[in-house]
Amino acid sequence: MARNERTGNRKTREQRNKIRVPELGYYLIVTDTEATERCYFNGLRDSLPADFQGKLVISVIETKTREMIDKCMELTAYEAQYRMPWIVFDRDQVKDFDAIIRKAKEKGIGVGWSNPCFEIWMHAYFGSMPALRESWTCCSEFGKVYENRTGQKYSKADSDMYSRICKNGDEEKAIRIAQQKLEQCIRDGKVKPSEMWPCTKVHELVGEIRIKIVKEGEDGKGN
Repeated sequence: MARNERTGNRKTREQRNKIRVPELGYYLIVTDTEATERCYFNGLRDSLPADFQGKLVISVIETKTREMIDKCMELTAYEAQYRMPWIVFDRDQVKDFDAIIRKAKEKGIGVGWSNPCFEIWMHAYFGSMPALRESWTCCSEFGKVYENRTGQKYSKADSDMYSRICKNGDEEKAIRIAQQKLEQCIRDGKVKPSEMWPCTKVHELVGEIRIKIVKEGEDGKGN
């Protein structure tokens, strides 16, 4: 019986060793919202060309704001060699906004924060990031632009959200606008994320993923 148990354990180890590591990385995105970020990043994942689906993995996990970092650490502990952890959350009414960002960075976790809210990042797809300080105002104004450009009412739970803003907006331009706003905040002497508005760092995560896709495509053509 003992020998059979050892044999069974050995097979389990062998199976673990055969786990295929995604060539372009495994992005673990932990967020504190119930819909918006999940719909957006699931849409980004689903938009990847078919031949990239197994090479670059995007997994979105939801939890409470104060538990995001611990959840990242917990999930990466098992496959740390190929999970790329990020937390994505908004300034909104989060009291420890700056502290959470600082702690995440100390632990090697990427942070895609937005101030005042995630919608300010999506706003950039349509050509601007207006100076909106309150989350409810930002969401309301984005909803108007979204409906005008897509012909659809904005819903945080819309599974087609990402495809709609890409079809009717410009992702490359959005990344440039977001980077420009970030640099402007820095030039103005704003060093705390809570003071930087309108501003986001979600574009760094999206840009990193897009660069990998483009580079892989170019390497593929070269072969």
